[in-house]
Amino acid sequence: MGRYILGAGATGLAAGSILGWKIFEAEEGPGGICSSYYLTTGLTSRRPTRAPDEEDYRFELGGGHWMFGEEADALRVISQHSDLRLYERKSSVYLPARDLFVPYPIQNHLSYLPPQLADRALDQLLAGSEGPQTSMSDWLRRTFGSVLCDLFFAPFHRSYTAGLWEDISPQDFHKSPYDRAMIEKGRHGKIDSAGYNVRFSYPVGGLGSLFRSVAQDCDVSYMKRVTAIDPVKRILKFADGTDVRYELLISTIPLNRTVEMAGLNIPERPDPYTSVVVVNIGGTRGKKCPDDHWLYVPESRSGFFRIGFYSNVERSFLPASRRSDARCISMYVEWALRGGEKPSPREVARFCTNVVGELREWNFLDEVDIVDPTWIDVAYTWSHCGSTWRERAISALRDIDIHQAGRYGRWQFQGIVDSFSEGLNLGQMFGHDKAAPYRLSPSGLE
Repeated sequence: MGRYILGAGATGLAAGSILGWKIFEAEEGPGGICSSYYLTTGLTSRRPTRAPDEEDYRFELGGGHWMFGEEADALRVISQHSDLRLYERKSSVYLPARDLFVPYPIQNHLSYLPPQLADRALDQLLAGSEGPQTSMSDWLRRTFGSVLCDLFFAPFHRSYTAGLWEDISPQDFHKSPYDRAMIEKGRHGKIDSAGYNVRFSYPVGGLGSLFRSVAQDCDVSYMKRVTAIDPVKRILKFADGTDVRYELLISTIPLNRTVEMAGLNIPERPDPYTSVVVVNIGGTRGKKCPDDHWLYVPESRSGFFRIGFYSNVERSFLPASRRSDARCISMYVEWALRGGEKPSPREVARFCTNVVGELREWNFLDEVDIVDPTWIDVAYTWSHCGSTWRERAISALRDIDIHQAGRYGRWQFQGIVDSFSEGLNLGQMFGHDKAAPYRLSPSGLE
């Protein structure tokens, strides 16, 4: 019987590089939803690596994933595999009905709104509101007031959570910060950026290159999708018909899936999640396309809630011959759905057509080279109000020597750096099975 890691994303790779345990990965390559891929105009076949002439677009399966966080050990190890470029975030809320851009977070930049609207919003922000804050919708309305909720928070979170916002607990408070002093200052002038990702980094060669490099320090078996876990006989079963006996598992597979595969009965309804269709687009920018890295969109006719611009962050996302062409752009759009409600190919095609049409109406997009949709089954995880399902599920799995890890394994928001750091810490916790590329001292990595 062996010890294994399930999933070759950031957490699994980091743990595997320390422990030397075999990693079983369901897909053809490492990285999970952060995987990069390449497409050439006129072709439909995705490639994991860049063409020799670099005349292709680079996209990511789950849309743009940027690295924020200050965990020194994780960043040190990541930097051994790829140089990192640093960026100052530029993101905005875009209000299509007003054709208005307001820097993120909107509550800190009221001076961009019409004066009367801004004054009403400020009054409510400073006054606050008494009452229960059990759900996300309660918390947003009590914290930010009806003016900003009607303008942005309500329609955005309704779209972002696929309608779950009235039934789930508040979470990710760092994404919607409340700072009274900054709110007051921002009503009368421009202020500094705020939020959890003011500064971020990105690997020079892309995330795919980073993860492939880390994977070289690991023992990874690809195309090994786990379909069942027998916790009594300690057997892992795979989609290819094979199986293997195990002693202990580190699983980065989504928590709900691991519970199902292990046949556990958690006496509480599972917490919800949302799936996402990501539409990756390459082409020519329209005359009103912003230079933001990404936009939060409260309402769109097509139904998307966010637009990101890969090439506004890094021109290497573009074909080599077009990187100096200011009009060339690559971007992504996100559409959230209730967990597992996968749209049909026809529905996805219609969504892509609508997205391109709407972006052209907004003058964000002109000519189109590539439109390529991807499907992320478990994209965002949530908790029902008052739920203890997550804690119960993690505990029940731990009792049978399955240790959940990572963003989806532990059903919590965390970025790439946090996930990498967690994997390194797991390596320290479970010890060394072989000579590893990174040595752990009592104070951390050396």
